[in-house]
Amino acid sequence: MRIIQIIDSLEVGGAEKMSVNYANALSEKIEFSGLVSTRKEGYLKELIDKKVSYLFLNRKKRFDIEAVMRLKEYCIFNNVEFVQSHSSSYFIAFMLKLIYPKIKIIWHDHNGLSEFLGKRNTYAVKMASFLFRGVIAVNYQLKNWAERDLFCKNVTYLPNFTKFDKGIEHETVLKGISGKRILCLANLRHQKNHFLLLEIAEKFKSNYPDWTFHLVGKCFEDQYSKDVREMHVQKNLQETVFIYGTRKDTENIINQSDIAILTSNSEGLPVALLEYGLCKKPVVSTSVGEIPLIIKNDENGFTVPVNDVKSFYNVLEKLINDKGLREKLGANLNVTINENNSEEAIINRYITWLKTI
Repeated sequence: MRIIQIIDSLEVGGAEKMSVNYANALSEKIEFSGLVSTRKEGYLKELIDKKVSYLFLNRKKRFDIEAVMRLKEYCIFNNVEFVQSHSSSYFIAFMLKLIYPKIKIIWHDHNGLSEFLGKRNTYAVKMASFLFRGVIAVNYQLKNWAERDLFCKNVTYLPNFTKFDKGIEHETVLKGISGKRILCLANLRHQKNHFLLLEIAEKFKSNYPDWTFHLVGKCFEDQYSKDVREMHVQKNLQETVFIYGTRKDTENIINQSDIAILTSNSEGLPVALLEYGLCKKPVVSTSVGEIPLIIKNDENGFTVPVNDVKSFYNVLEKLINDKGLREKLGANLNVTINENNSEEAIINRYITWLKTI
């Protein structure tokens, strides 16, 4: 098989990380594995394996014919059979198909707004789906939506997987007291609901002032980011909640933390959750997306209702006062992730599915 991944950016994000994960994993399994970034490069470029063929298109506009032609030439030169387009990159894959009909297009839907699919702008992807050979959904809500709304009916569910790159230099040193850190790995996007985190942190500041919260993820300098930072200052949380922005050394950061959290309003299957599990961290998360299928209360973590400050606070309080429970939950989550979300298992399922297309 000869397969390329297409992604619009290599900035740190869930879909972006998965495009790299697939390219790297497939480089060990198939004849040719490539990765094409269409609009932006970024931190994740450094994680691309040397065996993966890489192309940056530097696409400037939506209908960038020159970029599409370069992509076509790349596919012809490398005799590419499948193009796996992640998230919004389906559009350039669609344009490629129009001028290079022999290529087979797979769309990988990572949409994190699974709880709000009714509000999704779907006209363009629905039209493009006439030319898809298959669709991959990262959770069952997205799978059900695709089967109902898209013209391509060859839809499969494949959960995310991840692994850490051991070559990344340990650069980040988290602030606060060792043994008393709570981590949230999430870009500053509306669906990640950092406001809930700040509400919880405000209560912790009064009752457990030694414990600190650490927000790691890209700041987009938009209104949401501005609102989060304003609330951060208004609540006087500068010494309780630390905001770091984009970081590369994820494993190093998680290993400096004691509890890991997600406060999202909506999710697919967050890569951060898998990374927490690989590092054996106890997790508290809102009950969204595929998370309740992985996290079982009091077994390998805790889930709480969306926007429920009291429940979230109570569970965190339980964890900070019981180190043994933290260790048990983290170890159990590690087993869960390794059994159900391993690279080997998912890639084998993926290749088997592709052979049917």
